[in-house]
Amino acid sequence: MSTMKAAVLHGLDDLRIEEVSLPTIGDNDLLIKVAYNGLCGTDASEYHKGALMVPLEKPHPNSKHQGATILGHEFVGTVVEAGVNVKSYVGKKVACGAGVSCGNCKRCKEGRTNLCDHYYTLGLSTHGGLAEFVAAPATTCVEIPDGLSFERAALAQPLAVGIHGVRRAGVKAGDTVYLLGAGAIGAFVCVALRNKNVTVVAADISQDRLDVVKQLGVSKTLLISKDATIQDLKDQFGNQADVVFETSGTPGGIAKAVALTLMGGTTMLLGLNKAPQELVFADPVLREVTLQTTVAHVCMDDMPEALELLADGTVADLLTGPTYKLEDAKSAFDSLVSGTSNGKILIGNG
Repeated sequence: MSTMKAAVLHGLDDLRIEEVSLPTIGDNDLLIKVAYNGLCGTDASEYHKGALMVPLEKPHPNSKHQGATILGHEFVGTVVEAGVNVKSYVGKKVACGAGVSCGNCKRCKEGRTNLCDHYYTLGLSTHGGLAEFVAAPATTCVEIPDGLSFERAALAQPLAVGIHGVRRAGVKAGDTVYLLGAGAIGAFVCVALRNKNVTVVAADISQDRLDVVKQLGVSKTLLISKDATIQDLKDQFGNQADVVFETSGTPGGIAKAVALTLMGGTTMLLGLNKAPQELVFADPVLREVTLQTTVAHVCMDDMPEALELLADGTVADLLTGPTYKLEDAKSAFDSLVSGTSNGKILIGNG
């Protein structure tokens, strides 16, 4: 077998199921037969709003291809072939973190591989797992524990992002934690907080999202207006929190999160919004509020913990949405873009 089926992004809303060459692997790489690939908001943005990370006409320097990209950075599967240095992986079930780092730069040596000088992401910077097979460096893959299904393990990569954010925020037992935004990443932050012995209050404009995070262990939920002001939120929350996660990425979200943070507390920014946002810095400076940001995850720190948390089947079952076949990937993307699906969309092979 020298070819395989893959979902290839050529341009705006132009995703095609094509027959492409089977990936080749290097000495430290794995060839993985993909079982499931999850879709996220980044995929939807690249597909529908125009490629910002995915190379189309101009490939990433680390990319070995030109012109179009196989998407997919949240994938799990079975190793069917391995490079000479990683032969022990053959036959293992693995979850891939998708972020590739060099291991030699300043940040890599500090263990902050997500900030590698040469970092790139499978399925965004180069070909990924929305295909029958994918090639991935062994350093990006973690073995799936016995008894954990592929379907549940497919949530490990996005959950690792939530875990990394919670780790960066320095959440301590006894803290009060607020969450502004209970969507996909917000829900994964809630999972990461489950065993931290903290009080979590989540706010969102969607009752459906709040119902999900309530089942994930959130102490209290608040249904808020899309146009809620800082004072409105202060009134609803009633007081301030040790740590506030801003995961919505909505305009004005940063200022609201800072205002809800206790003196000496931490505001953690996970939501992305590329439009300028106003923030009067006198307030956080005078109250010594720590403004923290986070991106991606550190594979070998965060992926194992994600897989451990997913062993509680309740978590995965609450967060998993519909499953599509690879042949129907375009329909899956259209559903994601339209917002008509609840939960993590998975695309499965077989």
